[in-house]
Amino acid sequence: MKKNNLKLLIFGLLLIVGQQLLAQGPPNPPGDPALQGPPVGGSAPIGGGLELLLVMGLAYGSKKTYKLWKKNSEESEA
Repeated sequence: MKKNNLKLLIFGLLLIVGQQLLAQGPPNPPGDPALQGPPVGGSAPIGGGLELLLVMGLAYGSKKTYKLWKKNSEESEA
């Protein structure tokens, strides 16, 4: 029982300390767009993530299909 309590205590301390060590303050807000500052939402493109997600999904599916094809061809040769 003591061993479990010690593990739980260490885990809890690491969890709390880890959160405190990695904490950072929020970034400064962007300038006012009415005064020729940057846009409020920033300048990151929105559509780029969808294309990246689709390409990564296609690559993953292709890899799985190739492995399945290779496995089936090796089984048919044996």
